[in-house]
Amino acid sequence: MVDTDEVVIEPELTTVGPDFAVIHDGEVVRRYDGLRPDTYHDIDGFTFQTLPAPGELLARFATVNDVHFGEVAAGIIEGSDIGPVLRSEPGAEPYPELMNRCAVAEIDAIGPDAVIAKGDLTSKGTVEEYERFLAVYGTAFGDRLHHVRGNHDACHGGRFAAFPHQRIDLPGVTIALIDTAVEEAANGRVDHEVLEWLDAVAADADRPVLVMGHHHCWSPDRDIRDQSYFGINPADSIELVDVVRRRPVIHGYFAGHTHRNRRQAFSATGSVPWVEVASVKEFPGTWAEYRVYDGGICQIHHRISDPAALAWTNRTRAMYVGLYTGYAFGKLEDRCFAIPERT
Repeated sequence: MVDTDEVVIEPELTTVGPDFAVIHDGEVVRRYDGLRPDTYHDIDGFTFQTLPAPGELLARFATVNDVHFGEVAAGIIEGSDIGPVLRSEPGAEPYPELMNRCAVAEIDAIGPDAVIAKGDLTSKGTVEEYERFLAVYGTAFGDRLHHVRGNHDACHGGRFAAFPHQRIDLPGVTIALIDTAVEEAANGRVDHEVLEWLDAVAADADRPVLVMGHHHCWSPDRDIRDQSYFGINPADSIELVDVVRRRPVIHGYFAGHTHRNRRQAFSATGSVPWVEVASVKEFPGTWAEYRVYDGGICQIHHRISDPAALAWTNRTRAMYVGLYTGYAFGKLEDRCFAIPERT
């Protein structure tokens, strides 16, 4: 078992946007603003290319997922003692409260046009946990908040946030938020009625459509076909991929669930990104910003940088015998990228 005090943390280039970059060195945060977009920079030992800023900025919105209000222990895999299991210190603010409070503060600072919570709002699917989520995020963002359930909300029998589909129209983009949860199960699905709704939204859209849900998509190119797949089951995934293939106005699918940053492409849909975004509640402690320009859209990963939040997420690097950091963080191009245009 890995001792959390023995984890060596090297400086990391955490975030690259069109005009800024962020380096984390343990709990020290160095932010570099005023950078030229779409340009190579050599800063603080890192060489990187800033994202493009294609045209006028039309809108900004943010997403969170896997916020897990009510959770008391991180690093548990049911049926395994791989460890270590980590908890907040006695008397300290519970880590879901800490991480979500800090995420809300950072998101609020950018003045988002919308905030999307992509599931796992709770730990045990209780009404009390859900009400706490609403108190923290709803109080801050009001009618700008849009949310849907995840497996933690549904698998314990919860019936809240079961909105089959939601359409959020912003300047330059339409967000299609879909429910992928299955009652009393951890894996996901997409109902045929939801797929028909998505197809109709895409057929009618006059701007790029980004599809969002809790569960990630099964890969038709790489994954073994198994109906117990942890994400969206293969049959429904194939239908979802086919809708995206047929509707070039759809520019990507964005999920949570896996607690990692990953971007895939499938042969059927070319350069369309199939994205997973890491969790709020533990390393790296993530929320995602989307900048919508009249010539394109960028995803920008943010690591929650309040000192107390960094202290907690640096502890959680050691989860799963020290393998969690590499799994959850992903590559820079998984975290921060320009969403390709489709023709």
